[in-house]
Amino acid sequence: MGPHPAVAAIRLAVRRVLHDVLNDLARTPAATSTTATTCALSDRPLVLAACSGGADSMALASALAFEARKLGVRAGAVTVDHGLQAGSTTRALDVVHRVRDLGLDPVEALGVTVGRQGGPEAAARDARYAALDAAADSLGAAAVLLGHTRDDQAETVLLALARGSGTRSLSGMAAVSGPGGRYRRPFLLLDRETTRKACVAQGIDVWEDPHNADPAYTRARVRHEALPVLEKSLGRGVVASLARTAQLFRDDADALDQWAVAAAREAAVDGDPDDALDPAKLFSLPSAVRRRVLRRAAIMAGSPAGSLFSRHIEETDRLITGWRGQGPINLPGGVEARRANGKLVFRRTTAAE
Repeated sequence: MGPHPAVAAIRLAVRRVLHDVLNDLARTPAATSTTATTCALSDRPLVLAACSGGADSMALASALAFEARKLGVRAGAVTVDHGLQAGSTTRALDVVHRVRDLGLDPVEALGVTVGRQGGPEAAARDARYAALDAAADSLGAAAVLLGHTRDDQAETVLLALARGSGTRSLSGMAAVSGPGGRYRRPFLLLDRETTRKACVAQGIDVWEDPHNADPAYTRARVRHEALPVLEKSLGRGVVASLARTAQLFRDDADALDQWAVAAAREAAVDGDPDDALDPAKLFSLPSAVRRRVLRRAAIMAGSPAGSLFSRHIEETDRLITGWRGQGPINLPGGVEARRANGKLVFRRTTAAE
């Protein structure tokens, strides 16, 4: 008799991702990849599961432990203690013990300090990914698996719609992301209920994060209020439809981003030390492509991507489409966009300036 259907589903999803990781490693020359070079020091590549102790991540850890043995992969885990709740350190250590019992090794618990920039949810996410990056680098991990499900994807799309975000934000979370494709999300095609059933079937205890039900957090309100209303009004296929929409947006965004990269090269002013752009060449581009070129230039000049909103790019775009001799546009990160002498330049300014 085979495993429970939910257990089989999570294992298959992880198995496919591990095959992808191994294939990527086989195509990457060790001499040109820091991660691959570090992995070469061991007999087998290391793959980590980011584990909070919830159903999604515990299902992920169990599937990784099972599949890694069959594929010659070392399976480890990292849990991040955000320090936002009483007893969080004790809970993190409990997660360490539980994933070790599943057979994962090495396992680390990392404490982080959550700042305030961008709001509590964004600040916690930034601190978490910084810790995961540090752990992956120090342990020489080939990849870090994340337990985001189709439900998480649907919530992300709704949040992006509510914020009036662009196509890239509406495309949700990528199956592969991060530097060198470090982060992998095996469960984006599985719903949250599948991971819960997988844990029950395997007798795995899970921790329910109270923040996930706290209406003070926007995502919690989307999860427990907005999505149930939509499902009641439009049918239970809403989550799957939103996830499909994210993939359609991602395909479009990828195509537009590729176009924007080529357009930026074409609009570059040859030999200019400031990497200036030619406004005349930018003017003729479709708006969706031109604004991507401007956003890319601002980020390359030092403007933080997470703080660069559509209003910043719209104001900068008017230096191209509504030029009347106006002054520079101040962007996040101390970057300014200035049009002068027939060129558009992005540069970081000093405090004195």
